[in-house]
Amino acid sequence: MKKLMLASATLALIAGSATAEEVRVYNWSDYIDEALLEKFEAETGIKLVYDVFDSNELLETKMLAGGSGYDVVVPSGTFLQRQITAGAFQKLDMSKLPNISNMWDVVSSRTEQYDPDNAYSINYMWGTTGIGVNVGKVQEILGDDAPIDSLELVLNPDNMSKLAECGVHMLDAPAEMIPMALKYIGEDPDSQDPDVIAKVEPVLTAVRPYIQKFHSSEYINALANGDICVAIGWSGDILQARDRAAEADNGVEIAYNAAKEGAQMWFDQMAIPADAPNPDAAHTFLNFIMDAQNMADASNYVYYANGNLASQPLLEEDVIGDPAIYPDAATLENLFTTSPYAPKVQRVVTRLWTKIKSGT
Repeated sequence: MKKLMLASATLALIAGSATAEEVRVYNWSDYIDEALLEKFEAETGIKLVYDVFDSNELLETKMLAGGSGYDVVVPSGTFLQRQITAGAFQKLDMSKLPNISNMWDVVSSRTEQYDPDNAYSINYMWGTTGIGVNVGKVQEILGDDAPIDSLELVLNPDNMSKLAECGVHMLDAPAEMIPMALKYIGEDPDSQDPDVIAKVEPVLTAVRPYIQKFHSSEYINALANGDICVAIGWSGDILQARDRAAEADNGVEIAYNAAKEGAQMWFDQMAIPADAPNPDAAHTFLNFIMDAQNMADASNYVYYANGNLASQPLLEEDVIGDPAIYPDAATLENLFTTSPYAPKVQRVVTRLWTKIKSGT
C-alpha cells in the first residue's frame, strides 16, 4: 500500500510539472478500461484525447509521414523496431517514469529484440496469435476430435472447405499470417528470404476460397454472436469474444488455443513520437499506466497479459490463472517472435498479401 501511495504522489508531482493540459493517445480499439481514462484526468488534471486504430499498417503510415499529432502511440514490436530506425520516436526520460520499476524482466528481456535497452518504449500488453473456435459448431462439422489446437484446422483445405459453411475470419495482418503459414510448412517463421516467403502463397491460396473475411477486429463480435465459427486472431480479442458470449448466455462456447505447432508471441509497446506536442504529459500518461493497480485494471478488463510484474497479485484469477492469457512455461518455450521485414522484403510481402486476399 505504501508503494502505491508513493507512486500516486510521484505521479501527481509529474503531472504538476507537465507543460500542457492535454495529452493525445492513439491506441488499438477495444484495448482499455475507459474508467482508467477518466481516472487519469481526475488524478492529473490533464485532458486526455483518446483515439483508436485497428491495424499496425495504419499507425505506421501516420508515424512515417510525421506530424501525427499524438503524444503516445502503441505499435507492435516489429513495427516499433522499424519506426525507431526511421527516427519516429524519442528516447524515454526514465527520471520521469518512477513506476518503470514495476515492469517484468521476463517480458522486458524479449522486447529488447525490438527496442534495445527498452530505451524508447514500455510494454503495454502482450499475447499470442492463435485460433478461436465456436466449439459446438466446429465439432458438429468436423467431429469431437476436431483439431482446434492445430494449424491443421485452418490451413488444411479439407477442413476449411467444411468450415466455410459456418464462417471463417482471418487477420488482415501479413506480419502475423505469413509467419503462421511458414511455421505450418516447417519453415522459419522469421524468414526474410523472399523465396521462402513465397512458399506460403500456395498454402494460403488453397484455403482462400473458404475465408469469409480478412479483418483485424470484426471477428470479436462475429465469434461472440455465433456469426462465424473460426477466427485466426489475437488471444485477448478471442477471450473477449468468449466472455461476451458467456455474458449474453447465447449458447455460444468459444475456445482459444495457441497452435501446438508453435504460435507467434507479440508485444504492444507504448512510445512517444519524436514530434509529440506534449512529451511531459506523455511521460505522465506512461507512468500512470505502469502503476500496478492501473495496469491490473487494464488487463482485468481486456483479458490480455501485461508486462508489469507488480500488477500480477492484483489480477483477477480468471486472468492470471488462465493459461490462454498467461501461458505455462512449456507453452512459452514453444512461442516464436519475428523481426520486421526489410524494405525490399516488405514490398514483396505487401504484393503477396494483396494477391492472396484478392484471390487472384
